[in-house]
Amino acid sequence: MKVVIVGGVAGGATAAARIRRLDEQAEIVVFERSGYISYANCGLPYYIGGVIEDPEDLTLQTPESFFSRFRIHMKVHHEVTAIHPDRKTVSVKDLKTGEEFEESYDKLLLSPGAKPVWPGLPGMDSDKLFPLRTVEDTFRIKEFVDHNKPKSAVMVGGGFIGLEVAENLRELGMDVTIVQRPKQLMNPFDADMASFIHSEVRKHGVKLALGYSVEGFEEKDGGINVLLKNREAIYTDMVVLAIGVTPESSLAKDAGLALGLKGSILVNDRMETSVPDIYAVGDAVQVKHYVTGEAALIALAGPANKQGRIAADNICGGDSRYLGSQGSSVIKIFDMTAATTGINETNARNAGLHVDTVILSPMSHAGYYPGGKLMTMKVVFEKETYRLLGAQIVGYDGVDKRIDVLATAIHAGIKATDLKDLDLAYAPPYSSAKDPVNMAGFMIDNISKGLKQWHLSDAANLPRDGSVTLLDTRTVGEYSRGHIDGFQNIPVDELRERIGEIEPGKPVYVICQSGLRSYIATRILEGYGFEAFNFAGGFRFYDAVMNDRALIEAAFACGMDK
Repeated sequence: MKVVIVGGVAGGATAAARIRRLDEQAEIVVFERSGYISYANCGLPYYIGGVIEDPEDLTLQTPESFFSRFRIHMKVHHEVTAIHPDRKTVSVKDLKTGEEFEESYDKLLLSPGAKPVWPGLPGMDSDKLFPLRTVEDTFRIKEFVDHNKPKSAVMVGGGFIGLEVAENLRELGMDVTIVQRPKQLMNPFDADMASFIHSEVRKHGVKLALGYSVEGFEEKDGGINVLLKNREAIYTDMVVLAIGVTPESSLAKDAGLALGLKGSILVNDRMETSVPDIYAVGDAVQVKHYVTGEAALIALAGPANKQGRIAADNICGGDSRYLGSQGSSVIKIFDMTAATTGINETNARNAGLHVDTVILSPMSHAGYYPGGKLMTMKVVFEKETYRLLGAQIVGYDGVDKRIDVLATAIHAGIKATDLKDLDLAYAPPYSSAKDPVNMAGFMIDNISKGLKQWHLSDAANLPRDGSVTLLDTRTVGEYSRGHIDGFQNIPVDELRERIGEIEPGKPVYVICQSGLRSYIATRILEGYGFEAFNFAGGFRFYDAVMNDRALIEAAFACGMDK
């Protein structure tokens, strides 16, 4: 059997090695148009920032090491220009010599990946404007930074790559601005959770221009102007463009393969395309979202690796199936860690799901053990069924551990109420006897048994006409340092003695700093016959989100974050 693979990196290289492990006699040829067959593309921003010092550390395998270990022919600087399914060949061009030839195959695997979105705006030909997708892109940016010593940079795009590049350029001492059309960074997160990310980015001196549309670029005085719609241009020394990627599917389209979302390659759960003996994996393919069951594009290394293994199994006569992508991801943002899995509240509602959320602020480990740090967790679940839909966590220590537990729970089909029953490891330096994931489960279990909540989205519409009671159960000192207008203050420890101050027969909307004391207060109030609602997230959450919204709107009105 002869297998030709188009593209290396996560999907193609993984598939090649797996095929060899399953079939020692197979002839395997990989064509890669770049000079690198298997590299750590997730590490590229950290090489620019000097965190990864040796560029060879980015290269996971070389053509020589692949051949030595697996006897696989890895042909770099070779571009496949056409697929001929009728005669089971591909046209190939040697980019160094210009030679063109055809290569036959019994099985063909496409792993072309995705290409950066490169909009047709004026000034895109500037040598001060950089994409970041490949090792070659990275070396070009690194060379520019080392040679020109730029003092400022604009990052267009506020996703994973955008934030990682912004952090690394900022750590080099550069003045960095992130320009983003949506009014938040990191769209996998809900806007309220993104508020904490914004705060961390601002704390480290990165300016945010959120809600701004880029209309072009113009070189000026040795630098470059980023031209903005209805805004003053931003002058900078360099621009990195990371506004997203689009499937690299031109080969598949020209060969008549069926396409899906945004021109992606359509595959089934065996990673088979619409043409016999042609498989496809990675960022170029349409997948099923594991939570919603809907078609999706999810460009992440983990799914690409799994798909490569599954395609290899099936090429070698097996029957492996890809169950779908869940979108689990984590990112370092200066000192903070942010992570997500499943779908967020915004997308769940847009999909027509009837959802609720719990928001909590647990410590990373036992409070009495030194060094614990707060994290903010948002868990999304379906009402009535309590199906676990997604989670987002921002914090410092222990974020990755909890998101992986929640990702596993979603994959296993565990109900949100059953999170309380998970038997998770505990020792004071690592967790609490009630792990944050268990705490989320306790809260959702309470809701399933009748506990009522109110949310940030309800705050502006709470009546101030006396028809409801608005109650803040924090201490007098906490209340005096900031509170929501219209809320009276009765500390929770005084509530029983002062219950007569609350008018009977009216619903009571309760808030505290984190949600714990207000929860206790709602139980007390219910014991006295009141209908009580606990605020999801506490005043700490409310204050962070509202302050962030005010900063975004003020910056949008006057120019940008200063």
